[in-house]
Amino acid sequence: MPDRAFPAAALVAACLAAQPALTSQAWGAPRLTPAEAKMVAAIDADRGRNLKLLEELVRVNSGTMNLAGVERVGAMLRPEFEQLGFTVRWIPMAHAGRAGHLVATHKGDGRGKRMLLIGHLDTVFEPDSGFLGWKVEGDIAEGPGVGDMKGGDVIIVAALRAMQAAGTLKDADITVVLTGDEEKPGAPLSVVRADLVEAARKSDVALDFEGLSRSGGKDIGSIARRSSTSWTLHAGARSGHSSGVCRGDAGCGAIYELARILDEFRRELPEPNLTYNVGLILGGSQAELNGDDTGGTAAGKPNVIASTAIARGDIRTLSPEQEARVRERMQAIVARHLDRTEARLAFSDDGYPPMAPTDGNRALLARLNAVNASLGLPEMPAGDPANRGAGDISFVAFIDGLVGLGMAGEGSHAPGETADLRSLDIQAKRAALLMSRLAKEPRAK
Repeated sequence: MPDRAFPAAALVAACLAAQPALTSQAWGAPRLTPAEAKMVAAIDADRGRNLKLLEELVRVNSGTMNLAGVERVGAMLRPEFEQLGFTVRWIPMAHAGRAGHLVATHKGDGRGKRMLLIGHLDTVFEPDSGFLGWKVEGDIAEGPGVGDMKGGDVIIVAALRAMQAAGTLKDADITVVLTGDEEKPGAPLSVVRADLVEAARKSDVALDFEGLSRSGGKDIGSIARRSSTSWTLHAGARSGHSSGVCRGDAGCGAIYELARILDEFRRELPEPNLTYNVGLILGGSQAELNGDDTGGTAAGKPNVIASTAIARGDIRTLSPEQEARVRERMQAIVARHLDRTEARLAFSDDGYPPMAPTDGNRALLARLNAVNASLGLPEMPAGDPANRGAGDISFVAFIDGLVGLGMAGEGSHAPGETADLRSLDIQAKRAALLMSRLAKEPRAK
């Protein structure tokens, strides 16, 4: 089924017309070069093959904790890279309770930008989720992880195949890192993301193939992601008979102290690019979190002042400076104790860092928009980072990066997750052209 927007024959004919060819260095070029036209044609010709690979990947359950399933998806993708001349290795993560990561490396001519392509093998859907299988209606595919992010993994493969067909892959220095625990990372993060960070230190540009953002029917470019840091709040108080609550020596109790703090967070913390959430509360005469902090037990009586209360939540910020400022404000709010109460707030050490918007990231989006111009596609504006969750690219934000080169879709992380199959072809074309042009752009000395 050919891409309606970009018929291969028409594109090739247009590009080979009697007009002077523009070099791949000309980022603002409105036309495709002959090699770029070959890439577009190759992606159109491979549509059936790409959809078959996507279906095969989606039909394998690879919930993060289904270690065998994650490893199987890695094994399915391995030969796709090997046949393109990549050296592939599997890095086991059993010591962190996770399956592992797939890393594929292609050596080019050592002159152009070194590219790091980021994806992941796992999904949020464990085998007991009840959301299994594959279904297609028209241009919409439904299945666990189809958009987040097996579609992105297929786009990586499709773009690299097209580059090989056009002869632009041979000179490209590319490392692909597909993590096996993006949805539920192992610990500590400094260990489970060490290989990704090491790859980034040998790269100039990071391209993240998680889902494409859309707004008002328009494709959006993403040059930033916010952090994700969890926190735990413990409140304690003197217990007693409820007839004396908030009077005299009895005090208001731990639940009132917890409620005061959370409500002041809600009223005093808001600022641009910050979100603050409470995901779990326990309280009573007794309260205790479970081993993985996802639930717990509590006991109490209506006529007894609560002596303990616990809340867990997260904050998301756009820069380390913003996170430090928000943490300080939260601690100041916690310190305003009600009478006869106490509280303490602790932040996790294993949070996802932010990826702030930078001039380098904006320049990458400009390059992508030059590709869009060559393909006859509309310009992609920079999106609101508040509309994206945290992601692996944030660990390598010390190099220029671009997010959202994967498939467009809806319902990510929920049963019924879908992806727009038309976006697979378009995104593969964008990626193939962008990478081919970056491979010709001299790297910094």
